[in-house]
Amino acid sequence: MNGTSLFLKLEDKNVLILGSGEVGIRRAKRFQSAGANVVIFGEKLPKELKTENVKFHLGLNKEEIKKSIEWANLVVVATTNTEINEYASKLSENKLLNRADIPEKGNLIVPTKVNLEDIEISIYTGGKSPLMAKILRKKLEKLIAEEKLLTKEELTQIKLQDYCRKILKNTILSQRKRKEVLENILVNERINDLLSKDKLNEAKVNARDIIMENANDN
Repeated sequence: MNGTSLFLKLEDKNVLILGSGEVGIRRAKRFQSAGANVVIFGEKLPKELKTENVKFHLGLNKEEIKKSIEWANLVVVATTNTEINEYASKLSENKLLNRADIPEKGNLIVPTKVNLEDIEISIYTGGKSPLMAKILRKKLEKLIAEEKLLTKEELTQIKLQDYCRKILKNTILSQRKRKEVLENILVNERINDLLSKDKLNEAKVNARDIIMENANDN
């Protein structure tokens, strides 16, 4: 596998999707929900996109596609028209390019994913088996629903750690010391007891006290 996982910020980025079939619809919804400006070209407007904040172009006019590629930061090629796919891909050589038809010819893969509050887990089999990736996703979703993968307490701990990190950046200069404080908060029995009782605000007070005590020693 000659690649690695990355997390791409798409807020206010321009995404062009060629193809309004099942893949194009999924990509459009996914990128639009991530804050991107999405334009999609297709032979017909799917009913699934009528309520989405997505601009739609009817047809696959090459000149219009060329203009939109110049506008786009990311291009998704997902039509059943081989000529259009190759044409758009050639014009997108210097862009982020996701090819649904021939994934290895693009430079960006869009893996299946599982979301749980602030956590996103991506699953990719190196293109060897999209079907198995889907099966693994469903297994993870089941484990999450049964709280066998992550507990409610652990999810709340993420919110607490985020709160603490923001305070620490303004109170303790040493990165090593900040990490040490976060680890102490993570295993603190009193704080974990509060989190298990869904008392996040009280846990924040206790965590802040620990931070301030360590800030005095900074």
